[in-house]
Amino acid sequence: MPEPAVEVRGLTVVRGGRPVLAGLDCTVTAGTVTGLLGPSGSGKTTLMRCVVGVQRISAGAVIVLGQPAGTASLRARVGYVTQAPSVYADLSVRDNLRYLSALVGAARNRIDQVLEQVGLTAHAGTLVRNLSGGECSRASLAGALVGDPTLLVLDEPTVGLDPVLRRDLWALFTDLAEQGTTLLVSSHVMDEARRCHRLLLLREGRLIADDTPDAIRVRAGTDDLDEAFLRLIEATPTEPAVAAPASPGPDPEVTRR
Repeated sequence: MPEPAVEVRGLTVVRGGRPVLAGLDCTVTAGTVTGLLGPSGSGKTTLMRCVVGVQRISAGAVIVLGQPAGTASLRARVGYVTQAPSVYADLSVRDNLRYLSALVGAARNRIDQVLEQVGLTAHAGTLVRNLSGGECSRASLAGALVGDPTLLVLDEPTVGLDPVLRRDLWALFTDLAEQGTTLLVSSHVMDEARRCHRLLLLREGRLIADDTPDAIRVRAGTDDLDEAFLRLIEATPTEPAVAAPASPGPDPEVTRR
């Protein structure tokens, strides 16, 4: 069996006395595209922040590429694309990539490679603030790719993109996985879920499904993946939030690497 790229063990995150993630256990297999799905507020973004090591956890552990999440040596091996733009608006696309490539020690030819991968070669000299929303999203993706990461964590990377660009990016994600990159991708779009090797479905901080798209359809008794998710979500009872014991000292939501 392939080694897991990410291991999540008993992960609990509490904010304001309410568990956002509650004793979560899951793995992400190396060299695959794993989809992370769930209703708004289910904990998807919080889980991703835990994986990249920028979220304070209350209990449990997250092991990434064999090391605790947030370990300094992982910075050049893990790429992260947030929902908000992660490039500088007053720099051109190329200058952003030059800066980011210097931080991770990327090869000189890597910039041109990622510009081509995300379809921004023609916009390399354009200031980010003059890009469209979809182009800005692709510039952020290019920034995450420039270091040639082993693990790529993408928080709704195709929001605002037209169907053609979405198709092209998912073809890129598949190619990256075939080359050995591991991808963890959150999405609300069921067409994208179908393209994943495995799916993690969250509801209110708990994992209610962890399987292939086909197996989830069988479990839910329907060929329609949208309907399958609705059935699984509606069949899972909600549980009242339980406050976790207060930890000593200040308890910020986020720790920075």
